[in-house]
Amino acid sequence: MSATRVGVLLAAAAVAAGCSTGGGAPGTPATALMGHTFVSTGVSGTAIPGGGPLTLTFTDGRLSATAGCNTATGPVDLQGNTLQVGELASTLMACPGDAAGADGWQDGLLRSQPTWTLAGDTLTLKGNGSTVTLVDRKTLHPDKPLTGTPWIVTALLRPDAEVRSVTLDEVRPALTITPDGQVSGSAGCNSMTGTAAITGDEVSFRIATTRMLCDPQVMDVERQVLAVLDGKTKAAIDSDELTLRNTADNTGLKLRAD
Repeated sequence: MSATRVGVLLAAAAVAAGCSTGGGAPGTPATALMGHTFVSTGVSGTAIPGGGPLTLTFTDGRLSATAGCNTATGPVDLQGNTLQVGELASTLMACPGDAAGADGWQDGLLRSQPTWTLAGDTLTLKGNGSTVTLVDRKTLHPDKPLTGTPWIVTALLRPDAEVRSVTLDEVRPALTITPDGQVSGSAGCNSMTGTAAITGDEVSFRIATTRMLCDPQVMDVERQVLAVLDGKTKAAIDSDELTLRNTADNTGLKLRAD
């Protein structure tokens, strides 16, 4: 088992985005991007190393970006048809093959102060030798149902950080909730079964597992997964991504539909 390489995404102080008129049709406000995630469907010019895609999420004056390797986040200003980022914090994973160059490509684009236009659900960025076409993720991938969908854990969430690791990617903790509330899956090392009581966006778990021992890195991942699934959580689905937050300590899981 590979040694864990943990990338911690530190929270930075929130900086409000400008709200003057931005790109797209005349009168399109810059705030039209907020609350949306866009995924690249095409790149002309300098291509994304590893193939991407580039995913940009705009929330409360902040930008989260990944082009297939690490995730960077920080304040964003969208005034004047131009995307300008402030100081960015990033995860620190080592990525294999061509994807190792994705972070440099992404940083070059974002720091070039690219112009942006929004037409319907299509966002276009132009900067640093590339023209990137992105489409609203909800158009590309409508929200998956909570029940009946196999979910794979992609990140561990702390109150102020997002943690990814090679070990997490290798062991792929997963869960599926049936329409009648039965839970099955893997916590990383051990299989898990149990129940989930769903009321609105609240999901209360009762989980039991098998009793195998695995490498310490794997057991650490499993411990964190099970801690989140201990009791009441808040669930939020955005396209093919599920976020679970334990209401007792605000730790959580980020999961992707398999």
